[in-house]
Amino acid sequence: MSFLTPKDGFAIVTGAGSGLGRAMARELVEAGFTVAGTGRRVDALHETRTLLGDGFLPCPIDVSDAQAVAQGVDQLVADYGPLAILINNAAVYPRRDFLDETPESFAQTMQINLGGVANCSHAALRHMAPTGRGRILNVATFADIAPLPCSSAYSVSKGAARILTRALIADFGDRLPGIVISDWMPGMLQTEMGIPDGIPPEQSAKWGAKLAQMCDPDLTGTIFEMDREVLPPRGVKGKIKDAMLLRRAKPRQL
Repeated sequence: MSFLTPKDGFAIVTGAGSGLGRAMARELVEAGFTVAGTGRRVDALHETRTLLGDGFLPCPIDVSDAQAVAQGVDQLVADYGPLAILINNAAVYPRRDFLDETPESFAQTMQINLGGVANCSHAALRHMAPTGRGRILNVATFADIAPLPCSSAYSVSKGAARILTRALIADFGDRLPGIVISDWMPGMLQTEMGIPDGIPPEQSAKWGAKLAQMCDPDLTGTIFEMDREVLPPRGVKGKIKDAMLLRRAKPRQL
């Protein structure tokens, strides 16, 4: 298995002011990476800096602002060299019934949860493409498959972000195999957006940060849930062939 190291460049973690984003930034800083953490709450980012030290760079950027993202990433590359890792983690979960939504509030959630992934990925890929090497890990959910009540904007935006992952792979998977792109489901977390008895973000972050450093081309297009790979479904013919050949696919584990 091939891993990215701090020699390959710095990392960007979006939504690094608290919760899972802060915890993943910590894991990468402890691994020796310089980590640029984005967020809209300046105080929260500086709190992360206080906790993590000089290896963390507070970057008060709204990921829904495409121009600010592009300028911010350009400046980071100019100051700190190659960009090795992008973790698209920033998201909002308004918890509103659809009748309580407005067209504007729905669009705002889409702009952050989907637009943010598009903006950051586009800015990152402009720098990764010339070198042909890098890692983009999109923090995803299964919300689009089984939406919860009061989650229409969240579910639609996160589902669309999973489609964007596949679209990026369609564009770059064959042409630039050294840029590894995939989705990761961290599980139900014990955070503001999660549930009280969920997984501590510090535990989930260990899985996500490790996966973000893994850069074998065969990881492109894979989906990991928590610490285990989710294998693609097999059709009836495939299952029969596997049984005849005594063959059983084994999911990878972090």
